[in-house]
Amino acid sequence: MIVRIVASLIVVSVLGSIADAARAADSKAGRKKAQMCAACHGIDGLSKMPMAPNIAGSPAMYLEKQMKAFRSEERKDETMNVVAKPLSDDDIADLAAWYSGLTVDVTLPN
Repeated sequence: MIVRIVASLIVVSVLGSIADAARAADSKAGRKKAQMCAACHGIDGLSKMPMAPNIAGSPAMYLEKQMKAFRSEERKDETMNVVAKPLSDDDIADLAAWYSGLTVDVTLPN
């Protein structure tokens, strides 16, 4: 009986995680929210400023971790700490979905 209860709890937990992951994939919402990022990172994820990194095509997990670190001020950057502070976890997931979904073509020099 206890094994069944534990198994049921695990299933519910996994299904909840899947639902959260599905929510995180809202790149259309991320594109709208990315307007605030565009001045530095560009709507296309290609930096418009020398001190801002290109983020197009970066893994969503990496982007989420970095934005959460800026939000909590675990990672320090004067601009990003201010920009990330009001973002919810859903906002961060949406932005990560948008920027990670962009593709970047690379041409190697001869």
